[in-house]
Amino acid sequence: MTSARDSLAAWLRDAHAMEGQAETLLSAQIERLQNYPEALPRLRSHLEETKAQRQALERCLEKLGENTSTLKDGTMKMAANLQGWMHALSGDEVLKNTLASAAFEQFEAASYRMLVCAAKIAGEPEIARTCEHIMEQEVSMADWVWSELEPLTEKYLQREMAGMEAKR
Repeated sequence: MTSARDSLAAWLRDAHAMEGQAETLLSAQIERLQNYPEALPRLRSHLEETKAQRQALERCLEKLGENTSTLKDGTMKMAANLQGWMHALSGDEVLKNTLASAAFEQFEAASYRMLVCAAKIAGEPEIARTCEHIMEQEVSMADWVWSELEPLTEKYLQREMAGMEAKR
């Protein structure tokens, strides 16, 4: 039988790997984004949040006497690199990245909502508060990405119709 604490530890390792994936994705997007500089400050800010989230998750695992998973971390970073390469091959890379980010931010927020519940059941209120804080950051980023979908699409199409570089 698995305890709530065991599940919490496993899910914290998953979240740590997920944030490693997010860090890789955001770094690649920032590096390749050329024609949409208005998005860079928010992306850079979220990259810093993501790095801090990974550190917070490491502290949560340490509190439980647990470690991160090198295998999960490496696998998720590899998946992020593959996704980045696939999007780089498309003519509308910036839009593919934005669609993927919209889905990923929602996934992250939902993951932290689950972790908040698990931490409470496992009797770990401090971990619950940490996960709730991270969840709020992810919801904020998801809201921002959602709000940027229409203006970004408009700018992309305007650039494309004007014969300007629009891809990234």
